[in-house]
Amino acid sequence: MRPDRSSARSEHDEQFHAFVAERRGHLLHTARLLTAGDQHLAEDLVQTVLTKLFLSWSNYRRADNPAGYVRRVMVNALINERRRAWWRFERPSERLPERIADTTAPDGIDPELARALRELPPRMRAAVVFRFFHELDVAETAAALGCSVGTVKSQTARALDKLRDALSVPQPTSH
Repeated sequence: MRPDRSSARSEHDEQFHAFVAERRGHLLHTARLLTAGDQHLAEDLVQTVLTKLFLSWSNYRRADNPAGYVRRVMVNALINERRRAWWRFERPSERLPERIADTTAPDGIDPELARALRELPPRMRAAVVFRFFHELDVAETAAALGCSVGTVKSQTARALDKLRDALSVPQPTSH
């Protein structure tokens, strides 16, 4: 008689389960930053990332930089979410459906900063989140975003200018 394999977890499943148990909170924190505090979108983003990781678990396990691999999957998933057709075909309505406003900022971040982050395009927001919240260097951020170091520098500079404007912070003066 063959053993029942339907109830036994594979090594793949065990490794993935351990990853989720250990890293889900960190992924959700990063997703909340990337979505500028949109808890629902952040949870959807994490679920999408986890699904993609489950399907490509062997690639993740072989990656030279597994954390970078996950960041890259997250940014790609966020950008793809914004490209979906339903975003382009939404129609405005005079009456909004009843909805409880989620005005909480991600993990204790100032609400004004969260609002200003929300106004940034996703790639600029990702550059700021990875550079300043996760303290990645320019090369690591470029790897996460799948772009050049120069692009990270220009995206970050533009994002900081937009954040300063949104927060009414005076521009630094050069001597």
